[in-house]
Amino acid sequence: MYLRNAWYVAAWDHEVGRDLTPVTLLSEGVVLYRRQDGAVAALEDACPHRKLPLSMGRLKGDEVECGYHGLTFDCSGACTRVPGAERIPHVARVRSYPVEERYGLVWIWMGEAAKADPALIVQVEHYGDPAWGLNRGESMMLECHYLYMTDNLLDPSHVAWVHQGSFAGAGCEETPLQTTVGADGVTVWRWLLDAEPAPFYAPFLKFQGHCDRKQHYEVRYPGHAIIRAVFTPAGTGGEGRPAHPDVFLMDSYNFMTPIDENRTRYTWFQMRNFAPDDVEVSRQFAASVRGAFEEDAAVLQAVHRGMATKRTPNLDLKIDAGPMRFRRRLAKLIAAEAEAAGGRAAAAE
Repeated sequence: MYLRNAWYVAAWDHEVGRDLTPVTLLSEGVVLYRRQDGAVAALEDACPHRKLPLSMGRLKGDEVECGYHGLTFDCSGACTRVPGAERIPHVARVRSYPVEERYGLVWIWMGEAAKADPALIVQVEHYGDPAWGLNRGESMMLECHYLYMTDNLLDPSHVAWVHQGSFAGAGCEETPLQTTVGADGVTVWRWLLDAEPAPFYAPFLKFQGHCDRKQHYEVRYPGHAIIRAVFTPAGTGGEGRPAHPDVFLMDSYNFMTPIDENRTRYTWFQMRNFAPDDVEVSRQFAASVRGAFEEDAAVLQAVHRGMATKRTPNLDLKIDAGPMRFRRRLAKLIAAEAEAAGGRAAAAE
């Protein structure tokens, strides 16, 4: 169901402090906390004795004490104390997870710790560039499977109907889509030429009149999306052409973390090539983006319910080529990972 050898967003950095913070990722309970040196630790949220969540216990220095019988675990997951026992059983340990902090986010590796290469975390172009503005986003929990969200983020066509007052614009309904498949994900894109600017973006453009607009919807495995909006004066856009001096660029970074098969944590932020220090612009973007994502949430949660209770088969359309190719490739990656894990388990017996 999940690709485990991958980095997932577990929380915003400000959500993790010197308290025990429980989260569920990929149907696994994890407890997060900050060590005394400020680094984030992540442990399996279940004492091996009677499986009480460690998040119901206490943080003592850098160690977690179970709230049931006082078993204590260090940041590596090793048990350091079993009250009343002459020795600590060798099986008295919990799993620890590799953690990295980047872009204001706490990233966690849910698979084999030895494969947790920080270089595999999504690279955010222009992050920290003083010429680019940052709209630090937020998170929401959606009552839907994460693959319905990757479907949505590889589907520029839905914009014309779901976001009519914000992201939509003339030509969104009929202009054909292009699909590019890479080793790390799938991109669906198209240029809308000589069109009216979409309402969401129009107030921020540096030029008047019609525009050439690129919709770039990219999703990388297992569920990290980069939605790139490009607006340039009509007649200056198109693939491979140099950027116009007044081009509008906004990159929206979107991270889907499966909670379980029915829920997904959705985290996002945006980078823009204008008004880098304008707090009011950031506020407007934050409010508008949140409103648009709530439109998506309403649809996706209804889709999840509809697909779970369907009495007749659903159908796929030409516009679903990108999402379907993403799903097929991800399924192969998950199957290969499971097969490799099964082979290691058999060899160890």
